[in-house]
Amino acid sequence: MKHDFWHNKWEKNEIGFHLPEANPLLVKYFPTLNLPQGPRVFLPLCGKTLDIAWLLAQGYRIAGAELSELAIEDLFRQLNLTPNITNLDEITHYSADNIDMFVGDIFKVTPAMLGKVDAVYDRAALVALPEDMRKAYSAHLMALTHNAPQLLICFEYDQTIHEGPPFSICTGEVKQHYQIAYDLTLLASETLPDGLKGKHPATEQVWWLKPLN
Repeated sequence: MKHDFWHNKWEKNEIGFHLPEANPLLVKYFPTLNLPQGPRVFLPLCGKTLDIAWLLAQGYRIAGAELSELAIEDLFRQLNLTPNITNLDEITHYSADNIDMFVGDIFKVTPAMLGKVDAVYDRAALVALPEDMRKAYSAHLMALTHNAPQLLICFEYDQTIHEGPPFSICTGEVKQHYQIAYDLTLLASETLPDGLKGKHPATEQVWWLKPLN
């Protein structure tokens, strides 16, 4: 997936993936992670999701990575925050109280830039990437976060009837990417009432990835 694809989506405001409220599956299942007090949560390829406002309201500190600077500028406006902006090599760092956003190619974000995180919430990253990028992404995410526990939300549907994104991620693929480092628990598998993009039958799955050690 070329960077221009996503830049064009944001520039044209073609962001059907952006929900008008916090994801109900996040609200329902995030407590499963049993995080310590004041935890820092990393959201890869986060856009300007309202999940961030919800997490901040629950007392979490937030870190995120996003390719589109337009999305992150909108995010800080939504939150009524004025960010401090610094350049870190090929990454632009937007920061304010309890929030750090790293703008650019997620593969250019390093553990030293990101710092310690206590959990990962991936609703929009794994499903956004084509098959030939997902193995590299999952390996990078584990290295970046030191195998932090993760709440992963993905879709499963007949990939032949929709090109993606979002892409279909089956149970076998989740295991392929993550079972080396995590105990995997499928918390929910729910049929999308209106189908994927209102057209295609699909299920939305919620995974809890608990580190093996």
